[in-house]
Amino acid sequence: KKARVRHPDLDLSLSHSSISSAALLSPLPFPPRRMVATLTHRMEALKSAAGRLFGGGGNDAKARPPAQAPDAQVRGGLARTSASAAAAASDPAVAEVAPTKKVAWTPPPPASNVLPLLQLARRTGASVEVIPDGDDGSVDVEALGDMLDDRVRIVSVNHAPSQNGLVNDVVAIGDMLRMHGSPAWYLVDACQSVGQLPVDMGRIGCDVLSATGRKFLRGPRATGFLVVSQRMLDDLEPFPLDLHAATWTTLDEYDLAEGAARFESWEKAYAALLGMGAAIDYALACGIESLAERISLLARRARTGLAEIPGVVVRDRGSVQSGIVTIRVDDPAGVVAGLRGRGINTSLSTPDYSRIDFGRDGAPGLVRISPHAYNTEAEVDRAVATIAELVR
Repeated sequence: KKARVRHPDLDLSLSHSSISSAALLSPLPFPPRRMVATLTHRMEALKSAAGRLFGGGGNDAKARPPAQAPDAQVRGGLARTSASAAAAASDPAVAEVAPTKKVAWTPPPPASNVLPLLQLARRTGASVEVIPDGDDGSVDVEALGDMLDDRVRIVSVNHAPSQNGLVNDVVAIGDMLRMHGSPAWYLVDACQSVGQLPVDMGRIGCDVLSATGRKFLRGPRATGFLVVSQRMLDDLEPFPLDLHAATWTTLDEYDLAEGAARFESWEKAYAALLGMGAAIDYALACGIESLAERISLLARRARTGLAEIPGVVVRDRGSVQSGIVTIRVDDPAGVVAGLRGRGINTSLSTPDYSRIDFGRDGAPGLVRISPHAYNTEAEVDRAVATIAELVR
């Protein structure tokens, strides 16, 4: 069976199969038919919530041509959380990226975005170029404009990098591409921004936007979204297809699934998807603007306190900053372990996450602190005080 929901701005599609016989070996609290109906209802609710999550600008003609109206899908199982992977996995896109073509990415690109682009360049002979930073450390949009020509086929942008706290102006980048009439595919990695910042794909005007459920949305691992433009649907065919992305119609013919469902796979972890749906419902009930305001307040408090500690360098850049706070210390792994031993959760970022960004100052690693809206000022102050103790 196939569930489908129309949202005013997004077309979200997620098919589901009937429950397998293996799943019915254990006694059920209610009949299988009712379970399928309940699952269908929850999948429809999930897609509706996901449509609201990505804003209301999908049909804004001033922000993008009508042909660019986005189509969205919810991925289950092994979600592709790299925005660049969507285009790199499609043979027509690979054919467009020839040895005379260029791929541009915005610094600091994470390894999950760089690796498929480097693979694509190795396969096709295209060149991969880094867009320069502006004075504040975020992408220099004017420099991107100077780079744009008919040879640029992909522009890959990380909305909120995970190791320097900045937020790139993805709307301005989209405007620059449209102003130049660029044929490039515009790919936005919003994995760290969805759930902590308002994200309106219609206003951004990108061809692909990817997000994961497990970061600031606080949903289960291995869930996420891939949102694609109408141009992507018109011009690209995913590779390889499976029996969910297409229907085998005759011996040597097939029909692609409608909308972004063609980018989905048959196997899905429904329990994880339902968990992501609960996380989306929670975020929407709190209000994305309210979450963003609270997270920003706590992140500023953390940066202010950390900047006063000898031996700690707050490494965040950008005129607009996210809730990701990164610091450099002499023993980042030891600090993360010490914090964890005191019940404070932080992350260790290492150079293999982003070679370009870490190469700026040769940092062996960074401590990443990511307060969320549910944290308190007292918890942030305790983390700052504990770091001060650990670096003495």
